[in-house]
Amino acid sequence: MTENSSSDIMIETIGLSKYYGKFKAVENLTFSIKKGEVVAFLGPNGAGKSTTMKMLTGYLAPSSGTALVCGKEVSENRESVANKIGYLPENGPLYEEMTPLNLLNFFADARGMASSTKSQRISKVVDQCSLESVLNKAISKLSRGFRQRVGMANVLMHEPEVLIMDEPTAGLDPNQVLEVRKTIKGLGKTILLSTHILQEVPEVADRILLINQGRLIFEGTPDEIKGEASLDGWFNRLTLDAA
Repeated sequence: MTENSSSDIMIETIGLSKYYGKFKAVENLTFSIKKGEVVAFLGPNGAGKSTTMKMLTGYLAPSSGTALVCGKEVSENRESVANKIGYLPENGPLYEEMTPLNLLNFFADARGMASSTKSQRISKVVDQCSLESVLNKAISKLSRGFRQRVGMANVLMHEPEVLIMDEPTAGLDPNQVLEVRKTIKGLGKTILLSTHILQEVPEVADRILLINQGRLIFEGTPDEIKGEASLDGWFNRLTLDAA
């Protein structure tokens, strides 16, 4: 794909690989995600999910192959791509002595956001992530669920076209999972998210990418696995058979 290709494709990898010596963290990974799709990125621990996400966001350079976001090659357009991506890593760092409002103001200023725009955007993301009730509480006093929502609000501040989320519901209780899931579904963004909670995949994702040992082993919709006896059994069968 080139920058002149269809604007409908928001994320694309072509033969993407990452090697650490002889170890193949990601090998020849090829997939694409269309505008507005929510795609669940699944795989066992160590399968290469986080490595792939870091290559898509420009945090890691690939050993070979190509990663594109909004038609732009990540390695050649890191600053431009960074403006189009909102990246929420697992356990993303937050300044615990700050309040959510302080944090959003701080990162808006760091991005050089105009004052008029900043106020408007803070109001918008606070509403999107349901933060009004904790806006002036220290982040250190917030539940894990609210911390996740603060992190999500922060990555939404610059109105990214693409969201990449690494385990956004990890460690949350069932009620918090429902709230974060509701937030994700209401964003209307192109989203790639990894998760270990298989039961939430049919609830939030339009499509599934399953990788194991750095290789893509399944690509399809949640409807395609409805006939399975259980999601855990499907996952184990594919990942163990491919091992």
